[in-house]
Amino acid sequence: MVWQLLLFVWMSLVIVAGFLYAPLAEKLYEMTRIIYFHIPVAWVAVMAFLVSTVFSIRYLMTRSWGDDARAAISAQLGLLFAVLATASGAIFAKAMWGAFWNWDPRETSIFLLLLIYGAYLTLRSAVEGEDKRARLAAVYNIIAFVTVPFLVFIVPRLYFSLHPDPLLNAQGRLEMHPRMLQVFLASLAGFTVLYFWIFDLSWKVARLKRKQEEAS
Repeated sequence: MVWQLLLFVWMSLVIVAGFLYAPLAEKLYEMTRIIYFHIPVAWVAVMAFLVSTVFSIRYLMTRSWGDDARAAISAQLGLLFAVLATASGAIFAKAMWGAFWNWDPRETSIFLLLLIYGAYLTLRSAVEGEDKRARLAAVYNIIAFVTVPFLVFIVPRLYFSLHPDPLLNAQGRLEMHPRMLQVFLASLAGFTVLYFWIFDLSWKVARLKRKQEEAS
């Protein structure tokens, strides 16, 4: 429980620092604060999809129930954080551009990711037979992740985007104020630890359910 308490304190300090310590970014004004939430949850979503893919690859090698279960858990968490990124991005869009949704390349990309991984979870619930479901889901998951780098990193840079790049400019140089960067990196670390904590809790619950099913 000690490190969970430390995580709570850490995230609380990030929130306070986002309002009282870090300066406002030029042209973003008060909406600068959302950077410390929106970008980290988007990062965690991508990381969760990557972890899910790794476990899917492992499943095809080992045929272990645990690998399939962890792939599903991480995909679910990735979808959850992607929804949070979409919601926070919509709030930013409303404040800066006057509408919650503008079909900006980045908005379109994350919408497609929601559809792709929503289909993954739908596939898992639609296929009967544990082995068949796990095998099909693993193959789909691997193929699905191939689209992630393309949609997240490539497509938004191929077309004009209203979306600002407060951390990295077109020349690849950091332009974030040092105090902003400190808070941003602290938030990134906090959300990453939060993901692994939730992942671990979900995995423990899944194992308990498995044991109960095997005992009954």
